[in-house]
Order: sequence, then structure tokens, then C-alpha cells
Amino acid sequence: MIKADLINKISEEMNISKQEAEAGVNIFFQTIKAALQRGEEIELRGFGSFRFRDRGGRAGRNPRTGEPVEVPAKKVLYFKPSKLLKNLINQ
Repeated sequence: MIKADLINKISEEMNISKQEAEAGVNIFFQTIKAALQRGEEIELRGFGSFRFRDRGGRAGRNPRTGEPVEVPAKKVLYFKPSKLLKNLINQ
């Protein structure tokens, strides 16, 4: 499913115009992005949560030259599905 499919589905289910559905979807995603930029974790009950993990720095290797490269530490965003969503997927 792509964003356009989501907009069409919401438009049909809620009996609203595609423009209204698109505005709602865009606001939802903008709100999620803004919260993540502030470093907040997001929890959507019954769906899952977006959380950060710290990944430490490590020694890597340039695949072309084989030269050692230092990979810096960083935050990594991951999605953890809720138990309900896991059960729905695995039925």
C-alpha cells in the first residue's frame, strides 16, 4: 500500500473528499515526523511504537579499497509492532 492508496481508502470509508483525506494523512505524518525530530518516542496502542536505539561507533572497512574506516555512533529509529498486530499478522 502506498500513500495514495491510504488516502483513497480513508476517503471512501469516511465518505469525505480525497483532498480532505489527503490533508488528514499529511497532518498525521507531519506530526509523527516533528515528534521524532524532537527525539520523542511514539506509541500507537494496538499498532506499535517507534523508538530510538543508540548504535555505538565501530570500525568498518571500505569495500572498494579494504581500508579501515571509523563508523560514528548514531541513533537508529525502529518500529516495534504491538502484540495485537503481531497476532493479526501471524494468524
